[in-house]
Amino acid sequence: MSYPKQNILFDLDDTLVHCNKYFDLILNHFFDLLQEWFASHNLTRNTIREKQIEIDVAGVHQVGFASEHFPQSLIDTYQFFSEQFGRRMDAREEQELRSLGRSVYEQEIEPYPGMAETLNSLQKAGHSLHLYTGGEQVIQEKKIKQMKLATYFDDRIYIRQHKNVEALEEIIQMNRLDRNITWMIGNSLRTDVSPALAAGIHAVYLKQPKEWIYNMVELQKNANSVMYTIQKLTEVPRVIHESIQLHQQKRTLG
Repeated sequence: MSYPKQNILFDLDDTLVHCNKYFDLILNHFFDLLQEWFASHNLTRNTIREKQIEIDVAGVHQVGFASEHFPQSLIDTYQFFSEQFGRRMDAREEQELRSLGRSVYEQEIEPYPGMAETLNSLQKAGHSLHLYTGGEQVIQEKKIKQMKLATYFDDRIYIRQHKNVEALEEIIQMNRLDRNITWMIGNSLRTDVSPALAAGIHAVYLKQPKEWIYNMVELQKNANSVMYTIQKLTEVPRVIHESIQLHQQKRTLG
């Protein structure tokens, strides 16, 4: 069956490739270190986690997805508890935390299950695929190259420091995308789904078992947009094609 050509924008991190699980590995190591360094103060992992999340989220709001932000959030958390408990700060410990935070960007890139299958299916159906990701150019380009994603997206790849409705609107207008047949696929309510609905395009939310608190926002519905929630990346072609069929049926019925 043939379908009207759609414009489909994909997020990268935790949509097409794994990302948060590497941050979780680094954070667990970080929690171990701080519990060891602050052993005499009975600092719990949950207390450390809550403070790091608070600092982390505030930093993303301020600087976007800058690579030095995450390592700095570890150091800022360490400094907060050092001041709270009157423990002397050690430059060597801070450097250890900076190196630990930076190591998250050195992890081997791993595709999400069904990445190639999903992109191949949509490409074969004749849809126009775009990649829209947040982060630093060098880091994101490295992932894109390792995963050979230009095979699917060609030059339709957009990397932005801040991922919001303004950035999405710029991409839509630059490419003169018809909003009625344009989709955003991603795992973040804040940076993928909410901007898509605000821009009047459609959205597919790839829900994660464990959400980063920064991604959680309340959505404002848009009468011109449809939104689907899925659990697996491989569900994307089905929900898009079913939505197209439903739209065609409504037009036929008048």
